[in-house]
Amino acid sequence: MKIKWDKAHKESVLWGAAQEPEEATMEQGLEVALTDFQSAWNNVQHHTDEISSDRLLVRRGQAFNITLYFRNRGFQPGLDNIIFVAETGPLPDLSNGTRALFSLTGHHGPSPWIVSLETNGASSLEVILCAPPVAAVGRYLLKVHIDSFQGSVKAYQLGEFILLFNPWCPEDSVYLDSEPQRQEYVVNDYGFIYQGNKNWIRPCPWNYGQFEETIIDICLELLDKSLNFQIDPATDCALRGSPIYISRVVCAMINSNDDNGVLNGNWSENYLDGINPAEWTGSVAILKQWHATGCQPVRYGQCWVFAAIMCTVMRCLGIPTRVITNFDSGHDTDGNLIIDEYYDNTGRILENKKKDSVWNFHVWNECWMARKDLPPGYGGWQVLDATPQETSNGLYCCGPASVKAIKEGEVELNYDTAFAFSMVNADCMSWLVYGGKEQKIHWDTNTVGNFISTKSIQSDERDDITENYKYIEGSPQEREVFLKALQKLKAGRSEDPHQADSQHSTPEPRSGDGRWRLHTPSLRPSDIVQVSLKFQLLEPPHMGQDINFVLLALNMSLQFKDLKVNLSAQSLLHDGSPLPPFWQDIAFITLSPEEAKTHSYRIPYSQYSQYLSTDKLIRISALGEEKSSPEKILVNKIITLAYAGIVINVLGAAIVNQPLSIQVLFSNPLSEHVEDCVLTVEGSGLFKKQQRVLIGVLEPQHRASIILEIVPFKSGQRQIQANLRSNKFKDIKGYRNVYVDLRL
Repeated sequence: MKIKWDKAHKESVLWGAAQEPEEATMEQGLEVALTDFQSAWNNVQHHTDEISSDRLLVRRGQAFNITLYFRNRGFQPGLDNIIFVAETGPLPDLSNGTRALFSLTGHHGPSPWIVSLETNGASSLEVILCAPPVAAVGRYLLKVHIDSFQGSVKAYQLGEFILLFNPWCPEDSVYLDSEPQRQEYVVNDYGFIYQGNKNWIRPCPWNYGQFEETIIDICLELLDKSLNFQIDPATDCALRGSPIYISRVVCAMINSNDDNGVLNGNWSENYLDGINPAEWTGSVAILKQWHATGCQPVRYGQCWVFAAIMCTVMRCLGIPTRVITNFDSGHDTDGNLIIDEYYDNTGRILENKKKDSVWNFHVWNECWMARKDLPPGYGGWQVLDATPQETSNGLYCCGPASVKAIKEGEVELNYDTAFAFSMVNADCMSWLVYGGKEQKIHWDTNTVGNFISTKSIQSDERDDITENYKYIEGSPQEREVFLKALQKLKAGRSEDPHQADSQHSTPEPRSGDGRWRLHTPSLRPSDIVQVSLKFQLLEPPHMGQDINFVLLALNMSLQFKDLKVNLSAQSLLHDGSPLPPFWQDIAFITLSPEEAKTHSYRIPYSQYSQYLSTDKLIRISALGEEKSSPEKILVNKIITLAYAGIVINVLGAAIVNQPLSIQVLFSNPLSEHVEDCVLTVEGSGLFKKQQRVLIGVLEPQHRASIILEIVPFKSGQRQIQANLRSNKFKDIKGYRNVYVDLRL
């Protein structure tokens, strides 16, 4: 790097040609001519070479080398004193750690930063620098002050570097002691986000792209756009050494509810002025659009998009992060650990007046960090949820909440642990609404929190981590933890307006399916309806085809039973919000003692197609009642309609900087023509930017393929992600893993 002498400030910057100083007395002084940050070598050692080889990106708590080249002579120990200065933020200050002074003489001065001599040449000096493992992360300016024996002092700006968290450093609070986990949760730039429902879990491929060009700059810009920085930049920068603090700032900045965050959330099914959340396949396009538009929120996101963006930002900053999906996720708005659901007498679910809901699936993040602010044992994985649901200390963010604390019911621990607990372990109460009255139908202790999933380490398989969050459903430990959490929440409230809802009646098992039923004390055991209802699909449900299912009724008593069963079907959004029913039926079933009967049903595609949401979720419900009993029996099943995915073939060997052909095969799964078809393809290290191919019209059941030419520019394991959208569907997806070699 060349420097330019600045007589006014007696500092140098790293461009332009050096000029001779005018004062003759300074000719004997030590003058810096060039600085080599050794970016390519340092970045490899610091696991940042995927971001850049041209600029310095290092991790705290780990040494890096730079070389100073002098104009007139070499460094003379004892005669020359070189003081290094590292500054971050707009108001660098020694007292809050955003300015550091450290000397080559061994007198380290007031800062824990370290510099030591590596080699002293005739006209050059190689030194080793190391930021403390608690230093604030961000963009730094490195300077030197040279005090030569004549008494003259020269100051030079050596240049900028970026300091990141270091999960490879045992003293860093984000240290992770497993190299495979570090590779997966920090280095891997692609993955899967699990969607669907607990009976049909599908992986959605995602391009995190945390090492793509300019993403690190956008991540730092995101920190500077936060409300914390806008209000008090000096304090904000000083706190950036804490992953707890950083994670809360990032979490609030991913959504745009309080600020010009990255994403606008939208669950309305109306996305005409933006992108349907189901169409996204990666974070890079979203973050680049946010930056390019002057930090205007991108339209639109839902939970998996919020979590994916947060994963990109946190991995980029060096905090180990993974994306978690919880199936049947509770959203308990009043903090009583009970999700209330309301049904009418046809079995259809009603809009919840309390806004409690069970999301078909919900996606959040886990970030790995020490928690010295909590009692021992609660470090490790922490829940962070960037989806704007409830406020935390006045901002729409959630966490970090210790996963261990959630499992143990320690809901009073910071941050937002009670809300996170309810997402995985709330109870569910079903109510029948009729004639202006509400009747409890049943109490379900294990509906909420199923198949909690994340991508496996260095594998494309799904890892079930439910046991990290709770003890086995129905076990004594699980109920003990639930009651402990409930007591802690009650103790934390002075007067609970919903206390009546919080009083647990004694539930009684209804059948082996895990559901519970509340019965009134006035009913004798002989009055209880000993009948079970169950739905069963006759074949996997595919988009464009009729839905065929049966209702199985079983009489477990020794008496005859006459049942009236109301059936309905309605579309759901993935957050549990119901759309109006599009199909209803009534069945009258007479059962002999211990008899089982099945009733078959078909819902034609022509009937459900116009009512389907983007989430492709249909809930079928049955509400049964028996003549001689006031008891009601409710059963429901959620169906996710599947598409045949996109197929991607790699035609030849993938080699860095060599052309490569890929074939993308896709089809229209419907028996009607579709319009406005657009194919989107991307993949970090393979595509410089997201590719959009206009397909136009696809005829019914039509199959098509295209060939794309790409030039891979990064080696190693890569992934191609593709999405096909049209006016009838939005998210037919596919992926292909590709290993890129360095050379033939």
